[in-house]
Amino acid sequence: MTCTEESASLALSPAGPAVPTSDDGTDTAWRIRRRLERLIGIAATEGNALKVLRNGDEIFPAMLAAIRGAEHTIDMMTFVYWKGDIAGEFAAALAERARSGLRVRLLLDGFGSRLIDSGLLREMDEAGVQIAWFRKPLLLSPLKQNHRCHRKALIVDEEAAFTGGVGIAKEWCGDARHPGEWRDTHVELRGPAVDGVAAAFAQNWAECHDELFDDRDRFVRHESRGDSVVQVVRGSASLGWQDMQTMMRVVIESAERRLRLATAYFCPDDLFVGMLCDAARRGVRVEILLPGPHTDKRVCLLAGQHHYDELLACGVRIFEYQPTMMHAKVMTLDGAAALVGSTNFNRRSLSHDEEVMLAVLDKEFTATLDGHFDEDLARSEAIQPGRWKRRPVSRRVAEASVLPIRRFL
Repeated sequence: MTCTEESASLALSPAGPAVPTSDDGTDTAWRIRRRLERLIGIAATEGNALKVLRNGDEIFPAMLAAIRGAEHTIDMMTFVYWKGDIAGEFAAALAERARSGLRVRLLLDGFGSRLIDSGLLREMDEAGVQIAWFRKPLLLSPLKQNHRCHRKALIVDEEAAFTGGVGIAKEWCGDARHPGEWRDTHVELRGPAVDGVAAAFAQNWAECHDELFDDRDRFVRHESRGDSVVQVVRGSASLGWQDMQTMMRVVIESAERRLRLATAYFCPDDLFVGMLCDAARRGVRVEILLPGPHTDKRVCLLAGQHHYDELLACGVRIFEYQPTMMHAKVMTLDGAAALVGSTNFNRRSLSHDEEVMLAVLDKEFTATLDGHFDEDLARSEAIQPGRWKRRPVSRRVAEASVLPIRRFL
């Protein structure tokens, strides 16, 4: 193939049409898609339908309705499964479907879900729910203690999937109206990309259980359900560079106008801090939304605040959410693409934990997330560079004190 022929070939999509040249965000989405596909090696799928679910008042009813309406199989995994009425509702719904003859599998992280009520486990087990634990701490070698399954996924009848940041606990109930109701984002997904979320479950289930699939798995053929292009990216513990880091790097370095990041735990390494600064220096409006006074992990907040001086000096805008814990994991790019899932912007998520993210190319979906971001900013306080520089010495000492352990945060 000549150089001319190769250039022409690269200008074609897998389906054949030439790369769009419009200025409505389509070309941006195409560019992001090809970079992610080639650099991660996972093909995006077309024909997906997604629905943004904000906070427990929207998330939990949608998930419970899907479980209660299941007809064949239910696969669910979560990092957090604690106590409270909502924990009981999920246990009862899963148990009822298992008693009705469905195959119901529940995968719990051995550390994150250690507080689950033993009575709920007994109820589900007696009903026939298959329960597996991912890496119970007491059964692990010291080298595996730090590697957790932070993925959240629910797959129903192989046709619908849910993923995002929500755990099963009372903290996520409500609508982020006060400190007892956390702010979070989840996504309901239908279409071919469901297989990617199902693969995330299967990957971790295979480590914990001998049986990967059975005769109740139908391996359905997915029909087109919408217009969204979705790539499902899985992150796993790694000693070197991994897919989750590549995905984040592609999105940050591809930003041309605006980059928005909402994350529960912000503790990046120097490389990612440099990427954010480089984006701001080239004229990108970079906005970062983080927890404020109601964070559940102050040590991680302090580690992230160590970078505020450098980021603010570069022109990055930083906001701290005031009403309650900000637990969402969302990134949007130039109004054309979005990342949503379980991954935080910290060393733990990017290097140590099992994670899953959706890279979504859909203007309307991204606009919804940007609208939610705007509403969250209205309930946040901006970090002012001058005032931040005058913060007390005690704050600076606290920030410095956590630096030796930031790789574990």
